[in-house]
Amino acid sequence: MANEENLKYWKKGESGNPKGRPKGSLNRATIAKRWLTTNQKYKNPITQDEEELTQEDIMTLALINKARKGDARAYSELMNSAYGKAKESVDITQFVEQPLFLDVQEDDSNKENSEVKQED
Repeated sequence: MANEENLKYWKKGESGNPKGRPKGSLNRATIAKRWLTTNQKYKNPITQDEEELTQEDIMTLALINKARKGDARAYSELMNSAYGKAKESVDITQFVEQPLFLDVQEDDSNKENSEVKQED
């Protein structure tokens, strides 16, 4: 647990991690996007033609090829990418209140016994 004596507060304008990531360095998403847009000559597995494709296109074609061979997960991922993931919804507007136990009827004998005890 933190002890007040051990806490060090940073001065205004001072970094808590002075040797952290250098300014201007690229984050992982920027680097990934750059490499995914890199072009390469590649034989399209669907048309069998050699084309200039991005890495993203090559990976998508590989996924399509797997789905065509019967890979259900590849098919699901393609459908989610193309059309969005299906949202699961529950319709609660049709709720009709019903008793939990239909065969159990209210027993009036207990009410009479409790009324007699209260009168005593």
